[in-house]
This record gives sequence, C-alpha cells and structure tokens, in this order.
Amino acid sequence: MRPARLGAGDVLRVGLGGLRARPARVVLSALGIAIGIATMVAVIGISSSSREDLMQRLDRLGTNLLTAKPGDTLFGEKAELPETAPEMVRRIAPVTAVGATGSVEATVRRTDRIPEEVTQGIAVQAATSGLLGTLDVAPASGRRLDAATEGRPVVVLGSEAARRLGLDRAGGQVWIGGRWFVVLGVLRPAELAPEIDRSALVGWDAARRYLGFDGHPTTIYERSTDASVDDVRDVLARTVNPERPEEVEVSRPSDALEARAAASGAFTGLLLGLGAVALLVGGVGVANTMVISVLERRREIGLRRSLGATRGQIRLQFVAESLLLSAFGGAAGVVLGAAVTTGFALWKGWPPVVPVWALGGALAATLAIGTVAGLYPAMRAARLPPTAALATA
Repeated sequence: MRPARLGAGDVLRVGLGGLRARPARVVLSALGIAIGIATMVAVIGISSSSREDLMQRLDRLGTNLLTAKPGDTLFGEKAELPETAPEMVRRIAPVTAVGATGSVEATVRRTDRIPEEVTQGIAVQAATSGLLGTLDVAPASGRRLDAATEGRPVVVLGSEAARRLGLDRAGGQVWIGGRWFVVLGVLRPAELAPEIDRSALVGWDAARRYLGFDGHPTTIYERSTDASVDDVRDVLARTVNPERPEEVEVSRPSDALEARAAASGAFTGLLLGLGAVALLVGGVGVANTMVISVLERRREIGLRRSLGATRGQIRLQFVAESLLLSAFGGAAGVVLGAAVTTGFALWKGWPPVVPVWALGGALAATLAIGTVAGLYPAMRAARLPPTAALATA
C-alpha cells in the first residue's frame, strides 16, 4: 500500500488548523516576527526617504556651484585673494554667475546701546550685487542687494542673523560700524552656503565707504554649466590668483550634502542590525511555539501516524505551520513598517519611499526564519513512534 500524497491545499488546511487551535499563542509569536520585520522595513524606508529628499534638494539647488577661498601661504599665514578675482572669474567662458563676499571688521547690533562685545555670532560681510542670485537665495521679506543699493547704507540679513537680532521682516534698522543701516531684506535659508545665514550683508561699495572694507574677497561663488563644472574647477584657482594658485582652496558645496547621504548609510546599517536582532528573537519565539505544539499534540501525531501518515507528511505539516505563522507576522510587519515610514516621512516633509527590494527582502527573511524555526520541531514530531505517542498522550 502507498500512502496518499498531501496536496498543497491539504497542507495549507492542516497548517491553518493547527494555528487556529491556539490563537493567543500564535498572535504573540507572530508579534515578535512583526516587530523585527517592521523595524527593518521602517529603517530602510526612512533612510531611503531622507536620501530621496536630499537628492531632490540637490537637484533643485544644483551641483554646479563652486567656491574659492584663500588658503595658507608657505609661511603658514592666511593668504589674500586679489581684488580683481571676481571679475577674472566672470571671464571664464562656461561661468554663468559670480558673487563674492568679503570680511568686514564690524559688528551688527539691534541698537547702539548694546556693547560691541555682544556679537551674537553674526558676521558682517561685504557682498556683491550678484551674490544672492548666484546662490539662488530668495528673500523671505524685502528685497536683495542690487546695483541700485550696493553703495547705500542698507543691509540684508541672513535667516539666522535676523532671528538672533529679533527681526523677522525688512524695514527696521540695525547699528553697524557706528551708524544706522536700514534692513533692506531678510533672506530664506541658504542651504548651499550656511555661512550666509549667520551674516549681515552690506553692499560692496557701501562697505568700502562706511565700514573701511579693503576690497579683498574672502569667498567667491560661481555657477557654470553642469557639463563644464569639472573643467572650471581645474582652472578656477589659477584664474582667481594667477601668481599663487596654490594659495586658493576650491570646493563644491554640494559635495557636503552628498557626503551626508553617504554617511547616513552607516547609521542605517546599525539600525538594521538592531532590527535583525529583533527578527532573531521573533524566530526563537516561533521555534519555541512549535516545540510546545509538538509536545502538546503527541496524541494527534500518534493518531495520524497510525492512520498511515508518513514521517515526511508529519514534517511537512509542522514546517507549514511554522511558515504560515512567520508569514502572518511578516505580512503584519511589512504593513506596519510601511505605515511608520509614510507617517514619519510626511511629518518631516520628505517624499515617502519604501524600496521594493526592502519589501521583498523582508518577506524572504520571514520565510527563512519560518523554515529554520520549524525544522527542529518538525523533525522531532516525525521521529515520534505512533505507539509511544498514543501511550504517553
């Protein structure tokens, strides 16, 4: 006589029957798997959403902005850029916009009653009329510096400088270098040039006239066509200071944002490790549930063996129960992780992104955990002799 084969539907019904008999234990065991899977999906999803937001910001801000700053001389002193450097950079053919700032020895205060020592970390800088257009920084209130106001006693405040001075809109006055300057505008945050956020910007000619500015730029910003960024970068130092190009430091601000995206991968790896530990704990819970199930169902196992069930069919039954139990937990974890990712991303203003490979990997991990967790209990159940199982039940 040949034992009847169990079809896929039979295996599914037998496995579901075993789980339905112990609903509370099944829910608690599946919860461990769900927590682990949800943690892994949420970590990957939140990291991907953050990276996508960063990439969109880079696309919006552009990666074609380069800066040139004075480096150090051979004697270790701070170098100085030539006064003509911004005009020289403007002559590079692919360059589309140029702006510059220069350090001014002055402080900005809300009134002349505040001591000069109280600077609140705000730098006063001379700025060319093309600076804010080059940086693509829009005013939150008021207007930018332009050719008409470059020589007048007006100031444009960076977003952080305005906050520290207690000014949220244009139209007031601040005390700079022993005289009043009208607040022409308050800027939005400059993501590619955070130093602008903490600065009070005075027109280039006004800084010379009223604040004793020497005309030497301390930072030059330039934008070029995307295809020519590397070529411009190669010649920028020699153009800024032809006599001493080694004293010029050239950088691309967008590199810092890209580095942040890369650095987030290390933090993601740490959180994924924690999720894997939670998943492992869930797998141990499934294995424990299946072992107890085998001990409690010795009579059922013995009866089925007496009626002709083979050892392979008994093993298949318990592996199927373990897989179903893990699959329920994995499905719940995927849904929970996707929901957490979406909620957190929307709260932060990021585009919600849950990679398909993360969902596929979570389901694959679930099946792997279910298989491993069910093997030992299934083999133990299959080894029980029918007579011994019925006698000890």
